[in-house]
Amino acid sequence: MIGIVAVSHSRPLAEAAVDLALQMGGDEPPAVRVAAGGPDGDLGTDATAIAEAIDAADSGEGVLVLMDLGSALLSAEMALEFSAAPERVVLSPAPFVEGLVSAVVTAAGGGALGEVAAEVARAADAKRAQLGATEAVAPAPSPAAPTDDALSFETTVINPSGLHARPAATFVKAASRYDADVRIEEVGGESPAVSARSLLALMALGVRQGARVRVSAAGPQAKDALDDLRSLIDDGFGEV
Repeated sequence: MIGIVAVSHSRPLAEAAVDLALQMGGDEPPAVRVAAGGPDGDLGTDATAIAEAIDAADSGEGVLVLMDLGSALLSAEMALEFSAAPERVVLSPAPFVEGLVSAVVTAAGGGALGEVAAEVARAADAKRAQLGATEAVAPAPSPAAPTDDALSFETTVINPSGLHARPAATFVKAASRYDADVRIEEVGGESPAVSARSLLALMALGVRQGARVRVSAAGPQAKDALDDLRSLIDDGFGEV
């Protein structure tokens, strides 16, 4: 599993953001290291501390680094000069909090460094879509057309928060366990079906309580995936 490093000018800010992300990551989240604050504990960033955090988080599968403000980027770039394996490090331009949550959930689902980095690069899109903005910095790839052997079901979302935050993360982690291409869409909605492995795409659908959704799957474990996911939705993700 890849490692993740949170670089912030404020240690309390970084620790709170990491705590939020880890609560979404389930029972086996990736290793997340915090490199925050200046050398004397004040506001700031320390390139040496960032390099140490990168090396500590690296299990050999790579490290994704997320930063909060401009000078944190400069410190992270400098840290690569001190890191043991800079070729396995990706500095992400994603928003700090959304990026951390997305990175932890995607990595916990088994995503490789490139997959996690690509997903996190769209971290601002879900909020942009919910606010009605039309432009996206990194548009999600168009979903593939469903295959002839795809299975599907329709059901109603009953939990109060809909498919947002924790329920969405739970759905993504469940879908990622199976060897199947799983997609979800809101019945009668304007958006096409999205990959159930993408937390950001799922949250961008904005599915609320009472909405009807269609979940489809194709692949060797399609039926098992659909059975598990239907149970999650019909059980209200444990919120009802």
